Amino acid sequence: MSETPSVQKATIYKLDQSGGLVSNKSVVCHFNPKEFEIKGRINWVKQPSIGSDFPRVTFAGGDAQDMTIEFLFDTTESGEDVRNSYKTLLEIAAVDPQQENEQTGMGAPARCQFQWGRLLSFNAVISDITQRFIMFKPDGTPLRARVTVTFSQVGEQPQRQNPTSRSEPRRVRVVREGERLDWIAYQEYGSAAMWRRIAQANDLADPSDLYPGQVLQLPPLAAR
Repeated sequence: MSETPSVQKATIYKLDQSGGLVSNKSVVCHFNPKEFEIKGRINWVKQPSIGSDFPRVTFAGGDAQDMTIEFLFDTTESGEDVRNSYKTLLEIAAVDPQQENEQTGMGAPARCQFQWGRLLSFNAVISDITQRFIMFKPDGTPLRARVTVTFSQVGEQPQRQNPTSRSEPRRVRVVREGERLDWIAYQEYGSAAMWRRIAQANDLADPSDLYPGQVLQLPPLAAR
């Protein structure tokens, strides 16, 4: 008789400055979310077209995707303060002096990764967090809380370089959850503007029409 597979718990991990998981800084969700929302915006620049009712529209890249999830934490059985269950989440959202901002040289909130089994792995920073306490002990200690978190997606911060310095990128690339064509172009060629080359090589009429598992052909820069 086959064993029943264990339920995969959604977990939020803190990331170090190199992008690795910090194993002792994680939050395991008491209950997996019932739903979550991923919202992305594709930027288009509209320019008036003389003699026409319709403007010329030019793709101008995309914004980071935001994922909003409501988590439920409950400590009614143990009787301890429910905030202790997700205090690492609050630490991740707070400014970390060791996470230096490249532009200001000052501290910044840490990066994190939301993982839920095989469904999703989302690298992000926490841009919004709301705690709503809905059950208490007689002395006022909170026992149950709904914590709504908005994760704003971030990439791997590849080293900046001249697009012409890479003549042979990988021949193919498999699209991962949440990736955009302009970000893929930046990672592969060092310039987000190279998204057009990838779109042309793959006959993509809509550059935003990507899906996880999609295989993209990556043309070499020398082929013009």
